[in-house]
Amino acid sequence: MRAAQNLGVQVERKNLNSVPLFNRELGILAFNERVLAQAADAAIPLLERLRFVCIVSSNLDEFFEIRFAGLVEQAINDPAHREADGMPVSEVIGAVQARIRALVASQYELLNSNILPALENAGVNFLYRPEWTAQLDTWGRRYFEEQIFPVLTPIGLDPAHPFPRILNKSLNVAVELEGRDAFGRDAKLAIVQAPRMLPRLIALPADRFGENAFILLSTLLMRYVDELFPGITVRGSHAFRVTRNSDLFVDEEEMTNLKQALQGELPQRHFGDAVRLEVGTDCPQGVVEFLLRQFDLDEMDLFRADGPVNLARLMQLADAVERPDLKFPLFQPAHPVHFADADTVFSAIAAGDILLHHPFESFDPVIEFLRAAAADPAVVAIKQTIYRTGAESELMEELIKAARNGKEVTVVVELMARFEEETNLNLAAKLEEVGAHVVYGVVGHKTHAKMLLVVRREGGRLKRYAHMGTGNYHPRTSRLYTDFGLLTADDSLTGDMNEVFRQLTGLSKARKLEHLWQAPFSLHENVMKAIQRETAHAKVGAKARIVAKMNALLEPRVIGALYAASRAGVKVDLIVRGACALVPGLPGVSDNIRVVSAVGRFLEHSRVFMFHNNGETKVYLSSADWMDRNFFRRVEVCFPVLNKALAKRVFDEGLAPYLRRDAGVWQLDSGGNYNRRASATPVQLRLLSQFAARKAAPAAVRLRGMRKSLKALKARKA
Repeated sequence: MRAAQNLGVQVERKNLNSVPLFNRELGILAFNERVLAQAADAAIPLLERLRFVCIVSSNLDEFFEIRFAGLVEQAINDPAHREADGMPVSEVIGAVQARIRALVASQYELLNSNILPALENAGVNFLYRPEWTAQLDTWGRRYFEEQIFPVLTPIGLDPAHPFPRILNKSLNVAVELEGRDAFGRDAKLAIVQAPRMLPRLIALPADRFGENAFILLSTLLMRYVDELFPGITVRGSHAFRVTRNSDLFVDEEEMTNLKQALQGELPQRHFGDAVRLEVGTDCPQGVVEFLLRQFDLDEMDLFRADGPVNLARLMQLADAVERPDLKFPLFQPAHPVHFADADTVFSAIAAGDILLHHPFESFDPVIEFLRAAAADPAVVAIKQTIYRTGAESELMEELIKAARNGKEVTVVVELMARFEEETNLNLAAKLEEVGAHVVYGVVGHKTHAKMLLVVRREGGRLKRYAHMGTGNYHPRTSRLYTDFGLLTADDSLTGDMNEVFRQLTGLSKARKLEHLWQAPFSLHENVMKAIQRETAHAKVGAKARIVAKMNALLEPRVIGALYAASRAGVKVDLIVRGACALVPGLPGVSDNIRVVSAVGRFLEHSRVFMFHNNGETKVYLSSADWMDRNFFRRVEVCFPVLNKALAKRVFDEGLAPYLRRDAGVWQLDSGGNYNRRASATPVQLRLLSQFAARKAAPAAVRLRGMRKSLKALKARKA
């Protein structure tokens, strides 16, 4: 099956970096086409197929809010600008809009013709365009009058009532009117804004409509909107939605306090410049033109929806229906056997590095590690970076407990984590309230590294224990994303980590690290050197190989180095989930490079880099993709897996399965097409089966040492 074509590159076009590149924006959209292909896969349970449709809509929202909005700004500020692949920005905008229009049309076609009818046959009824039986009409009108009507404020448009401010991505209804009101004013058009506190998806009473029957708030609004305009004729009602530029602007040169600057900027996010208008297919052209004028948009910015204007809201339907037969089978993540017989979590880690592979293995050991550190009287200090952790985070609660227990707690909170700014501000405030040291990283360089460092007093000396990972400290996403984590007490690794923390919290020159590659200082240089080392080995006839897995590959110099490696004979396998600017399979340029993309039940999120190194294989895990921002505008770490057995595990689980001919991955060709390889068992399902077959410690096992620590702490307090 073919997911995407024409990524926007013409190989003969001269680009800005003199290397062939695919266009980034079109690469992002190609990824979403691969996600939508999951929704079309009849082998996937129905409600999960619906989720994939919703994920595409959510991704497109963010694409318009950030990436597309940036293109529009670029076109205004520098109309002659060309993207890294050489495409003029105006050409990119047109290509992106056309590609999205086709993608959206495919979404609604799949939803209306396939998924919703199949759900209805399975007993799940989503009444988007219902037949208004007397029973449904009676219930709907009463629900509207009791639950919706009291909180609505219709805005009739006239000189005294200008067009209201419309929140980003909010639900609104444009109402066509005819007649005169009590003051003698002509009624022509009104806007009804749906308050965000109202549920968008409403379950119908099971005793009257059967189990699993749902209707949208927008459907009820448009059906009964006449209740808001007594004595006035309603000629039509049309749901619409506007998407706005949501990128935050913080002037680093003028700013003196990042926290205050961010708090001042956040409220304006909902009212940035409009970049997209969504309306139903039946919305009259006159209403459309009026709305476009209000938002200062052109016809090309209009997207007509053959269904709900916000498909992302249907994610609630998949969550609300309790039908295990229509969802992926539940799985229980394995628990590493290292902890089952250990006296304490610290003795388990001290015995040797422990590798965790999520979601196939549980995230609980990381939580147990922090829980033990918070309670253990021997622990004197805890340092952690936070990028995304969620509003209700058990990890944050443990850090708060640690501070209350007298530990020296230092947390580097990244306030500029996109769409998590408010959550992180609130978490920072809670930590500060209990006396934790909270710092906000480095202005202009997002702290994206995933590090947790614990200092413990043992036998008159201080010993460090640590966790590093490829993913966020987020227990929920650890069950949804593939990531690796490493628990270690290795002095050289923890010493490097301590140096990175010192840089983040203090003011000093960057020192050379023993093992860690750190952005923005040494990561790009070391990746380039590792690629060039393989190239040198290939030139003298030695075996040379690179296998790398990441979310995106965009940095031109690294791509150029990979092209040089390919020309020298290095075998290069790249597993790139999302946008890939590198063009594989070009004669004389990238003949030896293969690019595949895995899309499945879990979001592929781990970054793994393997270099053959003339037989002394080096395997690295990282928080960083191979992108400009990760190399030069973020604080990232890339760390080696020093234990050879664990390094082999990383290769065997995180790289090799994706390169099998029957892995079910998508392969990118030199023309920009992604073609899916056939597979009876996709790679993620194969890994699930592999881990389920392993003997693992029971989930209910608690460390004996954990209980010892808690008893000791209680005794000390007593």
